[in-house]
Amino acid sequence: QVQLMESGGGFVQPGGSLRLSCAASGFTFSHYAMLWYRQAPGKEREWVAHITQSSEYTYYADSMRGRVTISRDNAKNTLYLQMKSLKPEDTAIYYCTANGDYWGQGTQVTVSS
Repeated sequence: QVQLMESGGGFVQPGGSLRLSCAASGFTFSHYAMLWYRQAPGKEREWVAHITQSSEYTYYADSMRGRVTISRDNAKNTLYLQMKSLKPEDTAIYYCTANGDYWGQGTQVTVSS
């Protein structure tokens, strides 16, 4: 059974940091490019970051470049998103996906003072 489970979301003040995790199971994690998306209230789902299968390349949305780092540990079947300098407009549900084929349920990130 394929499963992607995000964790690490929460409430943080502007300027704060969070590290999201995405634990994968039920498929060969190392064979998939992995991506993070987010969806803010009332908005469409937005791509955030992308990492290739062996971490050779990473890509970031302009809105978050310089403030986020995507990484993965294929030995642990886990994807990460380190976020810093968070802004209220980063408030959203953050999702991980295996190349768009499999999706997690999301983790809520709320940035507010």
